[in-house]
Amino acid sequence: MFCPSRLFRWQAVMSLVGTFFPTLVLAAAPPPANLMPAATTYADLADLADSAPLVIQAQVRKLTKIEPERARGVRPGWARFYIEAKTTALLAGDGVLGESLRYLADLPLDARGKEPKLKKAMVLLFARPVAARPGELQLTAPDAQVLWDAMSEAKLRAILGELLANGAPPRITGISEAVQVPGALAGEGETQMFLSTGNGSAASITVTRRAGAAPVWGASFSEVLESGKPPQRETLRWYRLACFLPQRLPPAVNLSETARDKAVADSDYRLVISELGACPRNRR
Repeated sequence: MFCPSRLFRWQAVMSLVGTFFPTLVLAAAPPPANLMPAATTYADLADLADSAPLVIQAQVRKLTKIEPERARGVRPGWARFYIEAKTTALLAGDGVLGESLRYLADLPLDARGKEPKLKKAMVLLFARPVAARPGELQLTAPDAQVLWDAMSEAKLRAILGELLANGAPPRITGISEAVQVPGALAGEGETQMFLSTGNGSAASITVTRRAGAAPVWGASFSEVLESGKPPQRETLRWYRLACFLPQRLPPAVNLSETARDKAVADSDYRLVISELGACPRNRR
């Protein structure tokens, strides 16, 4: 028997596919990443939060699988879904958000090719609104839906607080120059590394060596150089450095005068990278 309400819902699904498909194809190259069934890391959440106009906590109400022919660019073992969800909290973003949400997301299938059982699951969404379509969202990446848990929410709230704070550390885009200045005594000196940033603001790392003592270093995100204050792990300052600095000091930026000074600058940079530690991510 023909049911107009079912036809209307299916037309809504196809409308979303038409709205989001071009963007999702672009985002899917390289292919979409994992939904993060493993523990969500600090860097995973910071990557998503840093580029999302809206960060939302929601509860999934319904999933509708999109036919493969209408979901190009989905990685093997995954599928694209039209999802209806209920807003439970707006964690970041401006504007009025209704209770009902609709969006597309790429999700991994299980070993038997079955869709994930996410009905009633709590999720974190990183998205932007769709102009003139209240309640419709566009995820910032096909996998920008993260399963909620209390630890992930706590990490995310801390990240958002730092991102929105005055003087938040900017994105690091590279190293502009590094120079090692020897001290008055043998074994003393200071290496200054000036970082390039996304917004052009100042950022630097200073390593200080004193005779008979281990070198100390610190990072500054202002015009004032600091030493001896490394960033605490899983903070925005740490993330900006550990997750985006190159593993080696590029030779072209090492402006130290002598071969010895260049070698010391290289050694100081390796010290910084070692003490920052790895930046683990589960989004591949």
